[in-house]
Amino acid sequence: MADAIRVLLVDDHQVVRRGLRTFLEVQDDIEVVGEAADGAEGVDHAEELKPDVILMDVKMPGMDGVDALRRLRELGNPARVLVVTSFTEQRTVVPALRAGAAGYVYKDVDPDALAGAIRSVHAGHILLQPEVAGALLAQEETSAGTTRAGSLTEREREVLGLIADGRSNREIARALVLSEKTVKTHVSNILMKLDLSDRTQAALWAVRHGVTG
Repeated sequence: MADAIRVLLVDDHQVVRRGLRTFLEVQDDIEVVGEAADGAEGVDHAEELKPDVILMDVKMPGMDGVDALRRLRELGNPARVLVVTSFTEQRTVVPALRAGAAGYVYKDVDPDALAGAIRSVHAGHILLQPEVAGALLAQEETSAGTTRAGSLTEREREVLGLIADGRSNREIARALVLSEKTVKTHVSNILMKLDLSDRTQAALWAVRHGVTG
């Protein structure tokens, strides 16, 4: 299991954590490295255990999932966060995505689909349901729409298009024959020029403004 995807479970319901662990532990390429019952404990465990992917509930007592996501971003924690929620309302899911989540799934998700979602976000992809993507686009239009795509260099537009395709930095580097360090620099410049805070917003901006890979 040396190359297994390390997963941290953050949910205030023990039965949910137990169910997730029971299923995930039979996956050959996924290892559950810890559990937490609220956002604060989840952040502490994320810093200590260094998981690759965090399955995060949104509604929890104390520090909820959105605040935990913001704290992880402040700390520069590289774990990819997949929101696992029973709430379908956009007002619940959208703030989590804006706070840095790589995507979300519902708690009644098919087990095999959950495993696939974990693998997908670990690979650098973004998982968005169409209705939530539309809501995010509407919210970003006002701020990001005032910034012209012309402020980006041709190389930055290429990188942005590949981000919109769900490519990870490693995949972008391979596609454009660049180093990962150079790609990270381009991504930082793109976010700064477009006044965006993360790759999810960049991908949505690219789709909204017709920048594709």
